[in-house]
This record gives sequence, C-alpha cells and structure tokens, in this order.
Amino acid sequence: MEDMQEILEDFLVEAFELIEQIDHDLVELESNPEDLELLNRIFRVAHTVKGSSSFLNFDVLTKLTHHMEDVLNKARHGELLITPDIMDVVLESIDMMKDLLHCIKDNGNDTAINMDINSICTRLTAISEGKVLSEVQSEPKSLNEKIEELIEKDSNSNEEEVDVNSLSADEVEAEIERLLKQRKAEDKARREEKKKNEAAAEPKVEAKAEPKVEAKAVEKPSATDKDKSSSKQAPVAADKGNSSNMEQTIRVEVKRLDNLMNLIGELVLGKNRLLKIYDDVEERYEGEKFIEELNQVVNQLSVVTTDIQLAVMKTRMQPIAKVFNKFPRVVRDLSRDLGKQIELELEGEETELDKSIVEEIGDPIMHMIRNSCDHGVESTEDRIAAGKPEKGTVQLKAYNEGNHIVIEIADDGKGLDAEVLRAKAIEKGVISEREADNMSDKEAYGLIFKPGFSTAKQVTNVSGRGVGMDVVKTNIDKLNGIIEVDSELGKGTVIKLKIPLTLAIIQSLLVKTQEEFYAIPLASVLETVRVAIDDIYTIEGKNVLRLRDEVLSLVRLSDLFGVKQVLENSEQAYVVVVGAAASKLGIIVDTLIGQEEVVIKSMGYYLQNITGIAGSTIRGDGNVTLIVDVGAMMDMAKDVKVDIKASSESSAKVTKDKPSDYVVLAVDDSQIDRGIMKKALEPLGIKVIEAANGVEALNVVKSGEHSIDAMLIDIEMPRMDGYTLAAEIRKYAKYRNLPLIAVTSRTSKSDRLRGVEVGMTEYITKPYSYEYLENVVRKNLKLG
Repeated sequence: MEDMQEILEDFLVEAFELIEQIDHDLVELESNPEDLELLNRIFRVAHTVKGSSSFLNFDVLTKLTHHMEDVLNKARHGELLITPDIMDVVLESIDMMKDLLHCIKDNGNDTAINMDINSICTRLTAISEGKVLSEVQSEPKSLNEKIEELIEKDSNSNEEEVDVNSLSADEVEAEIERLLKQRKAEDKARREEKKKNEAAAEPKVEAKAEPKVEAKAVEKPSATDKDKSSSKQAPVAADKGNSSNMEQTIRVEVKRLDNLMNLIGELVLGKNRLLKIYDDVEERYEGEKFIEELNQVVNQLSVVTTDIQLAVMKTRMQPIAKVFNKFPRVVRDLSRDLGKQIELELEGEETELDKSIVEEIGDPIMHMIRNSCDHGVESTEDRIAAGKPEKGTVQLKAYNEGNHIVIEIADDGKGLDAEVLRAKAIEKGVISEREADNMSDKEAYGLIFKPGFSTAKQVTNVSGRGVGMDVVKTNIDKLNGIIEVDSELGKGTVIKLKIPLTLAIIQSLLVKTQEEFYAIPLASVLETVRVAIDDIYTIEGKNVLRLRDEVLSLVRLSDLFGVKQVLENSEQAYVVVVGAAASKLGIIVDTLIGQEEVVIKSMGYYLQNITGIAGSTIRGDGNVTLIVDVGAMMDMAKDVKVDIKASSESSAKVTKDKPSDYVVLAVDDSQIDRGIMKKALEPLGIKVIEAANGVEALNVVKSGEHSIDAMLIDIEMPRMDGYTLAAEIRKYAKYRNLPLIAVTSRTSKSDRLRGVEVGMTEYITKPYSYEYLENVVRKNLKLG
C-alpha cells in the first residue's frame, strides 16, 4: 500500500509538471502550427500522461488523454492543421485534465467530481476524423454510440458482438458494467505479467557507481521520473548503460528548508552580535596581540556565515518561469474574448527568486497582464487608425538588480492619460482639486492603485470593478516591494515591480530618533542628506524642503510613531529620502547608525497589525529594533501636522546672563564626594544638582527639567560607570559640546585615554584642591 501511495505521489508531481509544460507549448503551437518538433514534444507529453494514468486505473483521465492524443497524432503526421477553433477544444481538454488531477490529489481517484467528458471526447474525435466542429457540437453521441465505442475498444475480446438495439435499458447498463469489469481485469493481468518480466530481469541489472546527491527544493517528496511505458520494453543492456546517468537529485520537503532558513537567520543574528562585541573589545584593548587573532576568527566566521546563507537561499530559489509559463495561455484566451490580436513576449524566465515570493507574485502579475490586455492594447480597428501594427504586444520580463528582482510589464497600447486620471480621481473623491493641480503626471499614474479606482466605462468579466490594481499594490507592499509606473500617451505603459530576492533577510538603514532605533529597508531609501533647520519651510501646515529643484515633504520619525521628545533638536537635521512608486518623502531622524543586514522577525499575534511597522529584528547589541513599513509610513505622514521649525525654535537655548543661571550636575556614588564638589563650587554662585549613579544622572539629563551646562562625573559607580554615562550623553546632538569633567582616583594612562575616547572634556584626579576644581569649572562655563 505504501508503495502504491509513493507511485501515486510520483505520478501527480510528474503529471502537474507535464500539464504545465503542455499548456505553454500549445499556445506556442498556435502561432507555429507547422513546427514538427514542437508537435512531437506535445504528443510525447500527452502519451506519457495517458500511459501513467492507465497504469494506475484512472479511466476517466486515460480516456480524455487518449482522445486528445489522437488529435495531436493527426497533426504531427500532417493530416490536420491546428486552427484557433481546434485549439480552443484542445485547451479545454487540458483544463479538464487539470481538474481531474486535482481530484486525484484530493480524493485518490478521478471519479469523485463526476466529470462528464463525453462532450469533449466527441468533439476531439470529430476533429481527428476531419468533421466540421460546429455540426458535431450540436449532435452529442447517443448512449448506443457510447456502448459501441466501448465494444470497439475491446479488441482482444473473442465474444460475439452484442446487438445493442435489442437490449432493454437495464440490460444496457449491465452490458456497460460487464465491459468495464472485463477491461479492468485485462489491465490487471497485463500489469502482473509486466511485474513478472521485470522480476526476472532485475538480477541482471547492476549500477556502475553510487551517484552523488545534491538537494533540490520542490513542494512534495518524490522519486525520480518514471520511465515511459515504451522504454520498459527496451533490452536490459540499455538499462545498464542508463543506470549511471540517473538524475542526481533528491526531493526535500519545503518545511525542512523553511526550518533551515530560520536557523540561518539566527546564525546571522549571532554573527552581528559577535561583530558588535568585537568592536567593543577592539576599542578597549587596542594594540593587544589577541585582538588580531580575534579579528581573523570573526572575519572568517562572517564570510562562512554569508556563504551558508547564500547556499541555503539558493536551495529555495525557483525560476520565475514557473509563474511566467501560465501567462501565454492567459493572453491567448483574453485576446479571443476581447476580440483583439495580442502577442505576449517573455524574457528572463530563468531568473530565480525565493519560493515563497514565487507563490505570492502570481496574482499581481495576472492582474497587470489582464489590465494591459483590456485597458492598454487597443482594438484592431483603433490600432490601424493610429498607424500601429494590427497585433498588439505585451512584454513580460524579469531581471536581477542588486539584491532585488525587477519584473517589468510593458504594452504598446494607448498609454495612460494623466488628465483623465486626475478628473476621475476628483469625481470619485479620491483627491481634491488642489491636490490634482499640484500632482505630477507620474504621481497621477499612481492613482490607478487606489482602492475602487477604475477608468473603465463599463464593468466586464475582465476588469472595471476597481479592485485589480489595488490588489497588486497590497500584495507587493506585503513583499516589501516597490511599484513604478511610466507611460506615454499613444505609445504604451511600463509597470515595474521591484521585489527583494528573499523575505527572510534584508539590507536596512539603521536610524535613531530620540532614544529609539528603527530599521528602514534599504531598497526604499533613495538618499540621505543633512540640512539646516532654517532650510525647512511650512506650507499649508506641511513641512517641506527644497532639494535640487524639487519640493520634498518632510516629517519627523518621532512624530510618526509618537516617540516622546525628551531631547532637543540640533540646528542640523538628517533627512532620509524614501520612495514608493512615484511618491517621495523625507524622514527626519536624529542619527544615522549605518547599513546593516537584518533578519525579519514576526511581531506576534497581538502586535502584527501595527500601522507603519513591517516587523522587528535583533541588533548586534541584543536589543530589538522595529522595521518600518515605508508604504504605510508615507500614508501616515499625510495626517501629521507639526511645525518642525517652530518647535525647534521654541526649544532653543535660553540666554544665561548671570552665574546663578548656570547648572552643574555632580555625579558620584559617594555623598561625601558630592558634598565636597558642591562646597568647592560655592564661590562661583552657580547651581549644583546631584545624582548618585550614571543611570540617575542620565534620567536627569533626559527629563529636560534642568538645562545642564556642565557635569562632574565619577568613574567607579554602580549600575552605570562614568565612561558609559559619557558615551551615552555624547550620542545626542544637543550634548556633543557639553563639558564632561571626570573626577576620579583612577590615574593610569589607559584610564585617561579611555576617558578621552568616550568624550570627557577634562580629567581631574583625586585628591584635588577646591581652587583647582573651581578654576576648571569656571573655564568650561566661560565665566569671567
């Protein structure tokens, strides 16, 4: 029983692959009906499916493929010319074969869905006999004719021919049942005879060598392709020669590769963590001998991890031909339904991308192909009137661009009219008239992706409901992809999809706003610039920046996600320019951390629908960082109305005219030492506040309650030492010039050097005199 189940799984995997191939080849055959090599290839595929289904007693599928095989056999011998009408019938039989295969996959037989194939078989027979198809379609076979057909197939029977006309209805049913049982019994006898022959020949076959095995990802476990029925009768000597040329692959369940990809993701996170630790160690122990050895090990591990990552990703890669190959049939059927002449040109079918993405992009491409055929390519009459060739062209191509794959759908149709799109959008309330006036043509093209938006004058079964292109945008956004539309009126339209090769690991730009870190997908980042706050203007409640003759909308990342403004903005700002389709947006951040490879982690059930967040990742320091959804973030920006320049000016430093306006923060875990500092600074007349450790001091600074002018910092403290406190404070632009004065008993050269590295302004060693501390503080506060 297990052997039969394995054979059945082998059959289904092979049959689905063959049906997909024959579907593509038939559409090509319609354009080249005299291509003998193509005809022979299609015939061999049909013959293989028929032989395998007959072996497994799938009588309905066998009968259907047998009749289709007859038509193909006539065509390859030059006795029949494939016309569009004949191709319609053949393609219909292919669709029925697909349904039967799905029935076998779900139920283990081809009878569960009770498919009636008599009509299609009648038409196929009529085609092979050279009859007029239209006449046959109106004259289905009678029950008597079907019985006679069964009797004719029973060529090995020695019984007398049955007089069908003399039988009653019950006798007719009984006769059909008898013939079917007789056919099955003969099939069973032939299989048993075949098994005996194979068993007798088996000891003579010897494999020459153990074939090497390499992993090949497919959807179901299966063995190598079965030999065709004709090859099973070949001499044993031929089998010997072929045994060493077996396909050297194994089939691996996808869930195993998914698990392996998850483990690789964890390995990448571990690598990032190790690199971070190495940077910290190198900074502290620069010049030590072990640092060089550690550097070699870390670099080697990084290289190996990257190689493993690429190798595992490659096992999950599939050629995009798996998606592309179904579209010639789609375009062929659409062109006949729409009464147009349309040719589909494919390019780059060998381009590979992750299996999970292959499964997701089929629907978006389908919608765009249908849109190009219905809305893009004109009717034959309109094309002739416009001086174009009668046959329209839709191009579908794929190619690699860095860590992304670009899928391009182009047509030579009438193109998009930006004015019509604007008018339709205003009519439907999608945009206002003012927005339409300020909208460029490229931005207007992006309106086709709005929900419910359609320029079709009437709704058809092809398009017009305004849902197709909206589905495209939604699905591509899920894949972290980008859509670009370019069009020229009267010339045609080009739509580009830019999709990452894998969804598991991406390149990102790490940024910081206030105290929060975010990862922006690098594919969406167009450029980064540093601008002065004075260069930011407010127009109708929106912040804008003039960047190279282009007006760019601006928004603070902290305003988008409601990050508390605990730190003041500096006079300069970093702007990350991101793009989605034709739209651009400038995101203001406090700090650019740098580019980093991140592993995308799910947010979990309760947090998965947070607007503007695509997922999360774990950085090298072990902390969790949120990955932004650029498309959603651009929509969120429309509702943010914060005057950046005004808020920056309101938080500007207050001028301090007298010593009592100045505030110094003394940080030491010893209350006695804090008292000494306070006593030493009394002659200056300044205000001294205290903190018992680094964490407390950092909270005082971030609270904004006091405008700190200088800090006295002890090095040895619990919870957070002085070095770490200084490094944390220097991360904020506002405090980059804040005097940080170390007051410590650590006097070694390495301690002083580390103090300078983390940003200490002065280094005072204990014990010290009151006068010395007073003079150091006076100098740094620039008091007279």
